[in-house]
Amino acid sequence: MEITEVVPGLVMLTFPVGQAYALRGADGLTVIDTGVAGHGAEIAELGDVRRIVLTHFHEDHTGSAAELRALTGAPVYAHRAEAPFIRGEEPGPAPVVPPEERELFDSVTPLVPPAPPSPVDEELTEGDVLAGATVLHVPGHTPGSIALHVPDRGVLFVGDTVATWDGAAIPGVFNVDRPLLEKSARRLLDLDPRVLCVGHGRPLVTPDAR
Repeated sequence: MEITEVVPGLVMLTFPVGQAYALRGADGLTVIDTGVAGHGAEIAELGDVRRIVLTHFHEDHTGSAAELRALTGAPVYAHRAEAPFIRGEEPGPAPVVPPEERELFDSVTPLVPPAPPSPVDEELTEGDVLAGATVLHVPGHTPGSIALHVPDRGVLFVGDTVATWDGAAIPGVFNVDRPLLEKSARRLLDLDPRVLCVGHGRPLVTPDAR
């Protein structure tokens, strides 16, 4: 795991596939996604983890959630539509992979190990607030994908609803509903964040955010 400061008080955690984030607040760290399995101890070493928020059920985002929860005692939060998949109570829906995404999908999928089921201590919905972050339900990538908007810091965590490529924001790939994903992506980008934290690609940071 590689740790990179995005802006003061916010670090990106990079894994073999994808990334997660840790945001420092008044009461400690909020960890947004946990990467692939096997990295819970490394994330716990950041110290003072108060909550774990999962943007969706995919295994490159939930892989280390159970381990991190066990090590820190921090509760796990996820949208109520994703909770059964994260707990392992039922399988999550497979993405619809169009031909133009097939090569990337086939190359990435073998790199992501299975994610152990994780408890979800609190189920979220649109408008909930966690440590100053507002929960936004942004379906399309998965049924219960969420984003976290921290307006007073200009930070937006988008999971896989938006990605970045060559310095620009683009709609995410491997979606259950591409038209719905595009609608959700537009909603998020219309918020015009100063810091856009994506699950894949480099974060986008405006000059006035540092």
